[in-house]
Amino acid sequence: MESAEVARRFLTFFEEHGHLAVPSASLIAEDPTLLLVNAGMVPFKPYMLGQRTPPAPRMASAQKCVRTPDIDEVGKTARHATFFQMLGNFSIGDYFKAQAIPYAWELLTRSEADGGFGFPEEKLWVTVFQDDDEAQDIWHKQVGVPLDRIQRRGMADNFWSMGVPGPCGPCSEIYYDRGPDYGREGGPIADEDRYLEVWNLVFMQFERGAGQGKDDFPILGELPAKNIDTGMGLERMAAVLQGVDNIYETDTLWKILDRAAGLTGAKYGRDHRADVSLRVIADHVRSGTMMVSDGIRPGNEGRGYVLRRILRRSIRNLRLLGGEEAGLMHELAAVAIQTMGQQYPDLIRTAANIHTVIDAEEESFLQTLRTGTAIFDAAVEETRRSGRPSLAGDQAFKLHDTYGFPIDLTLEMASEQGLQVDEEGFRRLMKEQRDRAKKDAQDKKTGNLDVSALDDLLTRSGGQVEFIGFDNVLGEARLVGLLVNGANVPAAGEGSEVEVVLDRTPFYAEGGGQLADHGVIRLGNGAVIEIGDVQSPLAGLIVHRGTVRSGEAQAGDTAFAEIDVDRRRAISRSHTATHMVHAGFRRALGESAAQAGSENSPGRFRFDFTASGAVPVSVLRDVEDEVNDVLVNDLDVRAFTTSLDEARAMGAMALFGEKYGDEVRVVEVGDYSRELCGGTHVARSGQLGLVKVLGESSIGAGIRRVEALVGIDAFRFLAKENVLVAQLAEQLKTRKEELPERVSGMVTRLREAEKELEKLRSQQVLAIAGSLAEGAKDVNGVAFVGHRAPDGTGADDLRKLAVDIRGRLAGRPAVVMVVGVPKDRPVVVIAVSEGAKERGLKAGALVGTAAKTLGGGGGGKDDLAQGGGANPEAVPDALAAVERAVAAM
Repeated sequence: MESAEVARRFLTFFEEHGHLAVPSASLIAEDPTLLLVNAGMVPFKPYMLGQRTPPAPRMASAQKCVRTPDIDEVGKTARHATFFQMLGNFSIGDYFKAQAIPYAWELLTRSEADGGFGFPEEKLWVTVFQDDDEAQDIWHKQVGVPLDRIQRRGMADNFWSMGVPGPCGPCSEIYYDRGPDYGREGGPIADEDRYLEVWNLVFMQFERGAGQGKDDFPILGELPAKNIDTGMGLERMAAVLQGVDNIYETDTLWKILDRAAGLTGAKYGRDHRADVSLRVIADHVRSGTMMVSDGIRPGNEGRGYVLRRILRRSIRNLRLLGGEEAGLMHELAAVAIQTMGQQYPDLIRTAANIHTVIDAEEESFLQTLRTGTAIFDAAVEETRRSGRPSLAGDQAFKLHDTYGFPIDLTLEMASEQGLQVDEEGFRRLMKEQRDRAKKDAQDKKTGNLDVSALDDLLTRSGGQVEFIGFDNVLGEARLVGLLVNGANVPAAGEGSEVEVVLDRTPFYAEGGGQLADHGVIRLGNGAVIEIGDVQSPLAGLIVHRGTVRSGEAQAGDTAFAEIDVDRRRAISRSHTATHMVHAGFRRALGESAAQAGSENSPGRFRFDFTASGAVPVSVLRDVEDEVNDVLVNDLDVRAFTTSLDEARAMGAMALFGEKYGDEVRVVEVGDYSRELCGGTHVARSGQLGLVKVLGESSIGAGIRRVEALVGIDAFRFLAKENVLVAQLAEQLKTRKEELPERVSGMVTRLREAEKELEKLRSQQVLAIAGSLAEGAKDVNGVAFVGHRAPDGTGADDLRKLAVDIRGRLAGRPAVVMVVGVPKDRPVVVIAVSEGAKERGLKAGALVGTAAKTLGGGGGGKDDLAQGGGANPEAVPDALAAVERAVAAM
């Protein structure tokens, strides 16, 4: 039974029993405390906490999940994976144990011909919480499971909570007995390899208090409404139904693994290390493909870091198997898209965009491997000079953080050099960096608020703050909640920094690339709050951040909210212009030019999109001209709500990686642009006035950024540019249209003059090589030349001079040291002859001595090395230090 069929049967069964089949939520979690959805119940948490009204009391889903704490174990065990799918059925205050348990048993034991999974009843075992007599009675008396196949377990195994005060409850797990070949008898409490867990039923019936660990917290009482939350791992269930011993041999993962084996020539099952690499590749390619599909882009922090690490681990393991050429990730991603596309059709629809991102990351990382190896070699040389047995943690971190060099590659290459790596120091620095990044991202959304305080505000707001800003720039409201320093307060005086929640608001919260509104909130008692930021830290909650300018703000008071209209209009112009530029690039470059981010600020916007390379200037100009032609036509800009299917049928662009509900908002600019969008816009295209594209650049692998001005800002820019052009034309005594040719000629002549000067300077420097060689000092039987070149001499000339002098001393043990100060910082080059090397003198070690004196570092080969420092005044001391080092040999 294929994985897609397992999911289909699960959802169909529960639909037949009155459940609403809910599509998988995005891997990008709404919960600000999570980077990624890591459990099937995460999207249902607001319903269980009473923060939002569920679309139905009974629901079922096949939810995409990513979990990476055990990423280093992936491929080494039969069960660990970064990406997995969780099948689950949920009851929000509807049915409870008496129905959840029979549902699970019926689906598991119903024959495959009748739509079930066909498990033999005698192969199934059950565990219940140690005090849950009710669950045991249902299993035994209602379902008919013999008591000797029902086992009781404690809180550590059979009690569930979110880890914080809130809903919790006992759970009951169903296990499949794989037989004596897999372990000893005795049920799940004896051997969980033989008895494999296939389904976990959570009975959410209590409220817990604060505490630590899985079992150190008080139970405060029963919940007023009891919920059901179940989880069945799709990959594990597929492994059982397909008769394989691990998830990597199930249909979806096996197809990727098999293709990786074919591309690299590896044979699965012959070598353990190769098998681990193939499993890592299969899991990570699938994870990376699913993450990119949900709009995540490779980066150095947050979700982007997780994705980058996953993709680069895939590439690294391909190289370990001999797959060093570019394009392998494209082949494997294509297999992942095809195999997972049965369950997630969007993968096939957006395949070109997924390939663009993954191909670019592969190309970027292969370049990193080439350049990073040189940096690694320098770090090894420095480590050896210092006499340390280990590469320092901060060096490994720099290789990783600055150059993208993976730690596992650093470990392997260090081992080949006979060195260890300070892994503890590296991981400490990594943790500090991730903690900072996670805190910064969360603080942006939550404003340092306790998430429980946000939950409370959302509940008091009725689960949804009403946004009235599409049609209103001001409106009456009620101040629902007031927070100072993250804590609920009844009042806040003049000068206080506050977070304000209203029951309805015209203020647009930052989102979808659109910056937040500014404005003021006037309270019924006369107090005035100036608003400088608006965020939506939880779905449905809008938090206004500002300062009490006068009076005392009091929770519960009436309010009158008014936005800064000029700012809103300027931002709306930018947002509409972004839609039009997006449409223009899609026309010019094709559908692969998918939006990957944007920022719409007053008078200015930036637009990020997927592309395999730089966009020609001619395309930028053509798009700019086309958009401005549309503005002149003053097209109607219309926003309306419709179904997602209808929006797609009319050609509305759904942004790559965004997930939408059944009802969506469409914004269209005449027939030129039609896009799903929740932001604010102008009424007619002519209100934009003018769009001026400033240029484009790369902001990451496979992602380009266009920046542009709109409206009066565009006019002002062109006016300044016109004045500048006029001034240049006047100074160069030429017409404006002839300026490019005139300037080009001047630049060409200047470069030719610079080359001639460089040639003369180099000749002057090298001209003294003979006299310096003749004047070599005998230092302990070694010909030593120590010379300070004139300031401004470049590093290339310093190297040429050192090598030239060494050549003139052929046949003698010789050490040549040349120092210069090209640009305020000293550079030292040391060349060592074969005879000197035989005496134990090495250029790299001598450069280290000089660089240390100069306040810097350096390295290189035994015969030629280069270093530098920060203190030009120490050049004489550096010359003397190297001479002493030569004398000491």
